[in-house]
Amino acid sequence: MRSTPVLPPLEQWVRGGTRVPVGGHEVFVRQDGPADGAPVTLLHGFPTSSHDWAPVVPAFTAAGLRVTTLDFLGFGESDKPRRHRYSLLDQATLVEEVWRRCGTGRTALVAHDYGVSVGQELLARDPSRVTRMAWLNGGLYPDLHRPVVTQRLLHGPLGPLVAPLTTRRRFGAALRGVLGRELCDADVRQLWEAASRAGGHRRAPRLLRYIDERRRHAGRWTAALEEYPGPALFVWGPADPVSGAHVLARIRTRVPRARVVELAGPPAVGHYPQLEDPSAVAAALGSFLAP
Repeated sequence: MRSTPVLPPLEQWVRGGTRVPVGGHEVFVRQDGPADGAPVTLLHGFPTSSHDWAPVVPAFTAAGLRVTTLDFLGFGESDKPRRHRYSLLDQATLVEEVWRRCGTGRTALVAHDYGVSVGQELLARDPSRVTRMAWLNGGLYPDLHRPVVTQRLLHGPLGPLVAPLTTRRRFGAALRGVLGRELCDADVRQLWEAASRAGGHRRAPRLLRYIDERRRHAGRWTAALEEYPGPALFVWGPADPVSGAHVLARIRTRVPRARVVELAGPPAVGHYPQLEDPSAVAAALGSFLAP
C-alpha cells in the first residue's frame, strides 16, 4: 500500500475556491494559474469531487495554464439537495454557467468517469467551444460499462435503503476494488470526507441515474466523441474493471486519430489515473494541453 498521500488536505483545497450561485443552488468553483493563461476545465467523477484533480493541478499552473475546477451539483462542496432530480444534461448546463461567470470562452476540457458524459454532452452542444479534449477512464460507451456490485445495489430498487448504510470502511473497500494501485488510508479518508459531506453518500441512488441517461443519449454522445474534430487524448488505466482495457480497445478502433497513453505499469493503473499515477497523468496532460 502507498504510504505517502497524493492529495493535499481537503480543507486546503476548499479554501482555494468559492461557492457561486448557479440555477438556484451554490456550486463550488476554483480557478488556479495565471489569469491570462490558456483555459483548461477539469470535470471530476462519481462519487468524489474536484479534489481528485489536486495532485495534477500544480503541474498545469506551472505550465502557465488557467485551470477551472468545480464540484458538480450533489458532489463535494456544492449543494446536495435531497429531492433533486439530478441530470447529466443539467450538469452540462451548470458547467456552461460557470464558464459564463468566470469569463471563460473557448477552453480545453479534461474529463474523468461521470465527467466524461458531461463532456460528451458539452461536445454535442458546441464542439467549437472545446479547443482540445482529454479523457480519463469513464463510460464513453454505455454498452461496455461494467458497474461494480455497490453501484448496482445503489442504482437498484433497494438503493435508498442501502445508501444510508454506507460507511467510510465500505466506501474504501468499493474504491479499492476499482484501483490498480493502492491509495493510502489518508487519501481514502479525504475522498470519503468530500463524498459524504452534507449527507452526500445518501444522494448516490439519485446521482446514479446517470447510468440510464447514458443509455438514452448513447447515439448522440458517441457521435460527439467520435466526430469531435479537435485534438484528442485518452489517458487510461487498463486495470480498471469498470471502464478499463475493454473500453480502450474500442477507443483505438473508433477514434484512431487520437493519441492514447495507456498506463500499463507495472503495476497497471485502474479507474483513478490522476490519483494512482499523478506524475504520469500530469506529464501526459501537460504536454497535450500546453499552448
